Amino acid sequence: MVLHPTYFPNISHGVAMANSEAIVFEVFDNYQKQTYRNRCDIYGANGKLTLTVPVSYTQKNRQLYKDVRIHNEEKWQLHHLKSLQSAYRTSPFFEYYEDDLRPLFNTKFEFLLDFNFKCIDILLECLQLDLSYSLTDTFLKDIDPSVDMRGLVNPTTARTLNFESYTQVFQEKHGYINNLSILDLIFNEGPNAPNYLQSQTLHML
Repeated sequence: MVLHPTYFPNISHGVAMANSEAIVFEVFDNYQKQTYRNRCDIYGANGKLTLTVPVSYTQKNRQLYKDVRIHNEEKWQLHHLKSLQSAYRTSPFFEYYEDDLRPLFNTKFEFLLDFNFKCIDILLECLQLDLSYSLTDTFLKDIDPSVDMRGLVNPTTARTLNFESYTQVFQEKHGYINNLSILDLIFNEGPNAPNYLQSQTLHML
């Protein structure tokens, strides 16, 4: 399965990872704005909330994803941590995983890709998924569409996918929100999260 590494990957990425024998992360693509490369969706008190990692990027010169730097002049890590605490402090399992996640918001990262892989590694630990992955050494052009899941990086594609519902903190207020970050699943479902991911089916258009 070929995927783009994203910031706290959403459920669709988790389903792909949990149900694949081998994962290859594409790291030689050109960086594109308005994708999940530097953002994730969580469930806040007012509904869906997007957390965005600020990056130093210019459209004038094409830039490889692996070369994109984080714009650390902004206090985005503190903002993201506070947003997660506000959104999930009443969820069943937030306190259980909070300490595992905290280093992500206390450590400065220079490159977006390095930060995203750290997020993915910690998520895999939280899920206790014994999953190894490899990285591309060149951009993959001609690959089997059945294993090419790189389109999941685009919000437009992600919105077409639906998965079985689970209990969310603010569900009674705003209804169920589909395909949020895996963090939402972990904080609400805890040890059952990997079983959930493995039970879902991913249908790409």
